[in-house]
Amino acid sequence: MATQYYSTNNRRNIQPLKEAVLRSLPSDRGLYMPEEIQPLPASFWDDWREISLAELGYRVTSHLFQGAIPEDELRSLVAGAINFPAPLHSLGNDLSVLELFHGPTLAFKDFGARFMARLMGHLTKDDGRELTVLVATSGDTGGAVASAFHNVPGTRVIILYPSGKVSGLQEKQLTTLGGNITALEVDGTFDDCQRLVKAAFADRELSEKLNLTSANSINISRLIPQSFYYFDAARQLPEDSEATFIVPSGNFGNLTAGLLAHRMGLPVAGFVAATNVNDVVPNYLLNGQYDPRPSVATISNAMDVGAPSNFARMVDLFARPDKPEAEQLGDADALTAMRASIRGASFTDEQTREAIREVWDEFRYAMCPHTAVGYLAAKGTVSQGHRIILSTAHPSKFLPTMEEELGKGAVEIPERLACLADEPKASIPMTPGEEAFFSWLRQS
Repeated sequence: MATQYYSTNNRRNIQPLKEAVLRSLPSDRGLYMPEEIQPLPASFWDDWREISLAELGYRVTSHLFQGAIPEDELRSLVAGAINFPAPLHSLGNDLSVLELFHGPTLAFKDFGARFMARLMGHLTKDDGRELTVLVATSGDTGGAVASAFHNVPGTRVIILYPSGKVSGLQEKQLTTLGGNITALEVDGTFDDCQRLVKAAFADRELSEKLNLTSANSINISRLIPQSFYYFDAARQLPEDSEATFIVPSGNFGNLTAGLLAHRMGLPVAGFVAATNVNDVVPNYLLNGQYDPRPSVATISNAMDVGAPSNFARMVDLFARPDKPEAEQLGDADALTAMRASIRGASFTDEQTREAIREVWDEFRYAMCPHTAVGYLAAKGTVSQGHRIILSTAHPSKFLPTMEEELGKGAVEIPERLACLADEPKASIPMTPGEEAFFSWLRQS
């Protein structure tokens, strides 16, 4: 039987894959989770080190979906989406960087966005209705989604981003494509953008009228392909080595994907949630209090999130480890279980800048500000196996910061990004109020 998906706010609110992906959020404002996350079968591990990344991704997805999509179509879908590598770059001394920026938009979001675009295309191929993809971005999500959905028939994409709080080249990636891509420049923070997206989905009449879906990591189909590269990283290590994954974190979709991989049987020594001063989750791990607050702007802007959506999934994974509802763990037990798997660490912009210079001086390796936050967390991590820092974006996407710390010329801009520099920006100004946003949606 195909896997069903429940709401983190009500395990009895169960929907099939199509509803979970295309509607994105349950009506009760929870987040969808697979009803079952079983370990991968023994046959998976027989040759998992030898197969391609796309084949690995297909097998993981097939295991999770349990027949929701015909196998031949699913294999083709994954192969079309995941057609670029995720290599490990060694820094020596049991420390490596997992480079997740080799996709079209030079960010790890390409894994989720490309998979999602193809999955949504499959799920809507017989619907005959235009699908409106609504997405909030603090940096790289918008560009990845814009690229993945650009000129896809039957779709239009509306991207909300905080004015003045994404890098110049990031902004060009989401404001220059035109066609079926519209960028709304919100006079506020990423949290405002995310709030507006969630409010639109909560208005069921509006959501149904516009056939809304989300491309943010609130959508379960964004997380599934992000689990692929955890498996891929682990198999690049010696067979007797387990990884501690250090994950630069904002909305915590990336770390949640790692937890899904671990739940499916991937051996993991532990996880480190690395944040900038927007340290809501590290503070929760420290004192047991979840206290969301307005985000603070930093040079690692994609992590400027004060109310991370995927925290609900993290709690759910530890409070509900595939047990009947009557056996769910209490909050205190869930916190204890989470602490056993995840440590938190947070760092200032000044520390991040120092780390960028340190890595360059020692290794001649350029790290974007987000990866540098991960490096700082890795330095403070007692080595349990091999430490792997997830590098979320190419450093050229943050050129002003990189040039301030390393000088001009240290970071080369790939042509697919450099060509956008002189393209005219096209965005629509938007206030952070729901009334103005809803009015624009109804008239657009």
